[in-house]
Amino acid sequence: MTTNLVRVRFAPSPTGPLHIGGLRTALFNYLFARQHKGTFILRIEDTDQNRFIPGAEDYIIESLKWIGINIDEGIIEGGPYVPYRQSERKEIYREYAEKLLTTGDAYYAFDTIDELEKIRKEYEARKVTFTYDASVRDRMNNSLFLTGEELTKKLNTGIPYVIRFRFKPDKEIVMHDIIRGEVKVQSSLLDDKVLFKSDGMPTYHLANVVDDHLMKITHVIRGEEWLPSLPLHVALYEAFGWKDTMPQFAHLPLILKPDGKGKLSKRDGDKGGFPVFPLEWKDPFSGEISSGYRESGYFPEACRNILALLGWNPGTEQEIFSMDELIKQFSIDKVGKSGAKFDPEKARWFNHYYIQKQSIEELGNSFKKILESKNISPDRFSPETINEIILLVKERANFIQDLWEHSDFFFISPSKYDEVVVKKYWKADTPSHLEEIINILSACEPFKSNVIDEKIKTFIHSKALGMGQIMNTLRIALVGSSKGPGLAVIAEILGKDEVIRRILKAIDTIKL
Repeated sequence: MTTNLVRVRFAPSPTGPLHIGGLRTALFNYLFARQHKGTFILRIEDTDQNRFIPGAEDYIIESLKWIGINIDEGIIEGGPYVPYRQSERKEIYREYAEKLLTTGDAYYAFDTIDELEKIRKEYEARKVTFTYDASVRDRMNNSLFLTGEELTKKLNTGIPYVIRFRFKPDKEIVMHDIIRGEVKVQSSLLDDKVLFKSDGMPTYHLANVVDDHLMKITHVIRGEEWLPSLPLHVALYEAFGWKDTMPQFAHLPLILKPDGKGKLSKRDGDKGGFPVFPLEWKDPFSGEISSGYRESGYFPEACRNILALLGWNPGTEQEIFSMDELIKQFSIDKVGKSGAKFDPEKARWFNHYYIQKQSIEELGNSFKKILESKNISPDRFSPETINEIILLVKERANFIQDLWEHSDFFFISPSKYDEVVVKKYWKADTPSHLEEIINILSACEPFKSNVIDEKIKTFIHSKALGMGQIMNTLRIALVGSSKGPGLAVIAEILGKDEVIRRILKAIDTIKL
């Protein structure tokens, strides 16, 4: 591009939930735009009306907002090149398709679905792949060899048609990709792609190139899956006479399965127990719900770090980046060609980091919502008590909901007891020992963890008992399992009456 003003676009199709690969594409575009003080555009490419999914457009916008991407121009924000929804621009595409017809760079094709299927089967019988290219186009049902009168007659009769691009044979198409370098393709190997469909809508290829030109896009940063389309797009720029203002291209590597064998899919996430979508998605037709990073308890900052390091290497040991740091350090030149393996454990590590960085007030507000979802009124406990519980367990938490998993016993008395721990430590004389501990705790003043700990250990030593036997059975009585922080700390937070009540309940419930 001749201009120095960077303009990039994220152009998803509203055909379902946004994959994290698409969100990474949006993030890389945004970082590049902000680094160069440029413009980030959201353009909705909804030319394939058959695949349009209600709610997908709003989902895309909410996903971008959640991860911290601010849109400069788009379907809501507006801008100098409205509309930004392709279905509202189809007359523009028609005009440019007709320009290609006039210059001979495109042609009408009247081949029916049955005709195309028949010839494909003939090729398959010979174990050859059918390609609608320069070698076959003169034998197909198209306008290339029709007189003007014949063509007019066909068009006037209302016979369905598509408009195909006409590749010039035996021409070398030279392309440059910022990540992959120079790429060369022979035009004779390329098929004449459909540019305009019989339903009156353009295909992605035509609409994409026309919009990028009209919206003055300087850099097209998109996924590797679009690399095979690059020769057609470059050829379209040349056919329109826009070669000198063609954007620079960068095709991002795929996000791979954790084992590196193939592109990361929803099925991989379902199998591995991790999301592949930024937000929870409910299919409007089947009602199926797919998990999202937000609803799974990931912080947007963590998700941003996860995505930034999938394919991009800052060249340092730094792994935690603020948005400002990403904007400052990001470079397309440091994006690799090879696919990037998604690591679910690393993703959880990022979220663990941000859990630890949250203030106690922030964690407290989130935790209170969890308590309310469990029908537990936070008002039953002082803010100091809730904060103390959070501080005790947060180091073990990767997600906000883990705070509950590690502290539920503070709020709900055990209804069952870990059978493995009971079998190992609960003996015939355990109830009598616990009854003596009840007497000790009843007289314990003040009921503080250091005093409680000293009293219990003194009792154990005086009776020459095993520390593990008593402490584990006492933990079973208070917690129901072997989890939790220090036993005396648990007892102090629960309070004397609740501790005694739980010990008595365990004695009454656990039978050998």
